[in-house]
Amino acid sequence: MLFDTHAHMDDRAFDQDRDTLLSGLPQQGIGLLMNPGCSLASSRQACALAEQYEYIYAAVGSHPDAADEVNADVLEAYRVLCKQNPKVKAIGEIGLDYHYEDIPRQRQLEAFRDQMALARELDLPVIVHEREAHQDGMAVVDAFPQVTGVFHCYSGSAEMAKELIKRGWYIGFTGVLTFKNARKAVEVAREIPLERIVLETDCPYMSPEPFRGKRNDPGKLYRMAQALAQIRDVPAEQVEAITFENGKRLYRL
Repeated sequence: MLFDTHAHMDDRAFDQDRDTLLSGLPQQGIGLLMNPGCSLASSRQACALAEQYEYIYAAVGSHPDAADEVNADVLEAYRVLCKQNPKVKAIGEIGLDYHYEDIPRQRQLEAFRDQMALARELDLPVIVHEREAHQDGMAVVDAFPQVTGVFHCYSGSAEMAKELIKRGWYIGFTGVLTFKNARKAVEVAREIPLERIVLETDCPYMSPEPFRGKRNDPGKLYRMAQALAQIRDVPAEQVEAITFENGKRLYRL
């Protein structure tokens, strides 16, 4: 059984077949699924999906690309969603993305800190998106030692991953593990404790080999488990069992 710890099933890429796809996932070995929000609108959609399907849980938050929307009213809306819906288990997807910088770095940092403060207030884990912002990302982590969670679609160094793990964080890997040029991700996955790794599709993005270029979905998560098993030289069934339990601990299920 697999736990897709990061899947955007509210994305419009699934508008034509979402219900059919979700209804069939348990038969494909997906036992649990976390759907994080990327904005207030998508967070509400994630909550609605979690209410419809027993095995789906939700997180609420504004992605760095939506940092401009984060204000007192949006934070209050997230607070209400967390308190009213027992299937909301995290704040996310939040963080920093300096690759395109469509949103100024300072605005991203303000939104990240505000949402980390909300997670601290509500005693919830966070789902962090961090791209080309390693130093600033770790500075925010330092400022909120009470808050832990997962660095999803991890792109940092093995040293940074080990430091996060010391502080109680998990590391999330996507289909990148299957890419032929994924040396850094493979190195990190080999060096850190298996008990701190979670698997995710980040669908509809990040399709694993041999599906690159096509829409990703949770039914392809088995490829990440196979890749991690090969990297660690252990049976795929062992990887599935350990990462499933890791995801449950991460989200306190």
